[in-house]
Parts: sequence; structure tokens; C-alpha cells
Amino acid sequence: MILAHGAGPGLFEQALAVAASAAAVAYWWAAGRLRRRGDTWSRWRTVSATAGSTGVAGAALGLPPGTPFTAHMVGHLVLGMAAPLLFVLSRPLTLALRVLPPGAPRRGFLALAHSRPAGWLLFPPLAALIDGGGLWLLYRTELFAAAQHDPAGHAVMHVHVLAAGLLFTFSVCQLDPVRRRWHLALRGAALLVAGAAHAVLAKALYAVPPPGTAFAPADLRAGAQAMYYGGDLVEAALGAVLAASWYRAGGRARAHRRRRSGTGRGLPAATGVRS
Repeated sequence: MILAHGAGPGLFEQALAVAASAAAVAYWWAAGRLRRRGDTWSRWRTVSATAGSTGVAGAALGLPPGTPFTAHMVGHLVLGMAAPLLFVLSRPLTLALRVLPPGAPRRGFLALAHSRPAGWLLFPPLAALIDGGGLWLLYRTELFAAAQHDPAGHAVMHVHVLAAGLLFTFSVCQLDPVRRRWHLALRGAALLVAGAAHAVLAKALYAVPPPGTAFAPADLRAGAQAMYYGGDLVEAALGAVLAASWYRAGGRARAHRRRRSGTGRGLPAATGVRS
């Protein structure tokens, strides 16, 4: 079986690559505008956004090397895991809110970010179910085989993998301003469960190909290994982001307690002077 990207990128894949490039250009413009007016914006965030856009464009155009299933799986890892993490680390919502001038567009954008539907979509267990459940449905039913012969199905597969990956990564990291910041323990548990489900799916694919497909055994095993170990790497990076968030939150809590303790010590002394 030959994957659809093996015959060259179709119209949708080309459009996705153009959209990714346009997103990178828009990010550069927004970051440059901040710097021109004297505000600071980390250049590493710009590098992260650029790398994410490059990854999406490369995966859409079928650039990952290898035999059919291995190349597909490398593209899946980039599109659904690595690129979303790079996008989230670049904090695009924060950048947009800082660039947009006060007025209706900024208020509308902030209202959308703080809306109730956005808050529930970013509920980590739900985001993990959408992301991981979609992959199990794709690879353990005949959907994957059907998508390779249907351009519309192939496009839907790409959109789902990217959108679900962004949703899950955003819900776990929560670096941008959102309606509700879920507890760190809940986000960590969602990451652990999603990682375990991803690893089990990779092991299942190592033994049994997606229904309706006929990949060479070596190709199937190499693709499953890429999914397993590549997924571990991205999930470890997500864990590092969570650990950094926990460290910063702990530092802020200690500083707050010190300020309150200092204020508390000062009150009796001030009362004694007045008396």
C-alpha cells in the first residue's frame, strides 16, 4: 500500500503548508512590532514558532524520509506532537493580546479565550480523550486505510491530528491566558494517561497493522518504534514544561507568604509606637 503523500502533496497539503508559512510571517511581524515600540519579547519564542511552522509545512508536503508507514508516522509525530508543543511554547495568544490595540478586536479575542466552551475544551481529560481517542479510532479501525484513497478523508485526518495535538498540548501547558487554569496535578495525570495510551497503541501497531492495510513488516515495526520513542521524547518535554510551571508557582507562593509574614511582623511594632 502506498500512502497518499507518497504520490506528492495534494491541494490541501499545499494549502496547509502555505497557511503554516503565513502563520510564521504573522508571528514575525507581531513580535517585530512589539520590539519596535520598545516592548520585550523573547527571541526564543519566535524561534519556537518558526520551527513549529516549518514542521507543519514539512509534514504536509510529505518531506519525512523513509518507507511509507515510517514516513507517515514521522509526519504524524511532527504534525500532532512536536509542532503543537513548539507553537504552545511560543505563546501565540499572549503575543496577539499584546499586539492588538485596545478596542473591539482585542475585547472579542479575549472574550473568546475566556469563553465557557474554550474552558471546557481545554479541560485536560477531555482534550486527552479527543487526541488519544482519535488516534485509536484512526489506527485500530479501517479509517486509516480509507483515508489513503480519499483526498477529503486524508485532509480531515491531517486537520484532526494537528487540531487535537494543539488542543491537548495547550490544555496541559496552559502558558497563555485562558478562562480557567486547571490544577497542575490534573494536567500531569492527563499527560501520564495520554502517554500510556499512546505507548500501548504504538506497541499494538508494532504487532498488527491498521485494518485494511498491508505494510511490509520491517516498515510497520520501524513506524511503530518511531511512534513509541518519538512520543516519549515529546511527552518528556511536556513533563519538563509542567515541572517548570510547578517550580514557578512554588516560587510565587513562597514570595507571597514572605510578604504576608513581613507585613504581619510589622503590624505589632507599628501599633506599639502609636500607643
